[in-house]
Amino acid sequence: MAQFTRIEVAQAMKDTGMIPLFFSNDIELSKNILKACYDGGARLMEFTSRGDFAHEIFAELTKYAIKELPGMIMGVGSVTDAAAASLYMQLGANFIVTPVLREDIAIVCNRRKVLWSPGCGTLTEITKAEELGCEVVKLFPGDLYGPDFIKGIKGPQPWTSIMPTGGVNPSEENLKGWFSAGVHCVGMGSQLISKEIIANKDYAGLTQKVKEVYAIIDKLRK
Repeated sequence: MAQFTRIEVAQAMKDTGMIPLFFSNDIELSKNILKACYDGGARLMEFTSRGDFAHEIFAELTKYAIKELPGMIMGVGSVTDAAAASLYMQLGANFIVTPVLREDIAIVCNRRKVLWSPGCGTLTEITKAEELGCEVVKLFPGDLYGPDFIKGIKGPQPWTSIMPTGGVNPSEENLKGWFSAGVHCVGMGSQLISKEIIANKDYAGLTQKVKEVYAIIDKLRK
């Protein structure tokens, strides 16, 4: 059962400005990555459900976060159907992120008042998602649309909260483009938690990198 309401999750997304994305089938590695991001200031983690038995890893990570990382909001990405969304909510997911807009996922998440963020690529999809109760829309793949797309959407719909994923990297130049366009927050995966960090188990380096990203975001928002 979710530990945080969808309003609390949406606010945490806005407050922090960045959500790390990560998947591994190695539970100890996953715990270390989660802890490193937490120590760097992350208060949300999107565990991408992209492997067999991913739900088992997520269950252990969520128990770990509840016990050891107070205030850490665990969510799941790459969710493709309502059954998977329901399973992950039973395992403690506080938010559900999907690659596409699916009404069946909206229904099961809304029933439990859990935030869901669907991948959208047109104004029509974004509007439909909001009509279904979406608080934060995922722009995916972000690099195909870019900051100008967000500026275009925010013109007629300034109330729309957008989270681009894909095409976001830790550089100040890249982040400036997104935040100047008016994003609610950004999602960052391999550009943040790189193959090199994982291979070298450089958890201290990841913590520092996460801190630097949040420092850049704070600077851009002032």
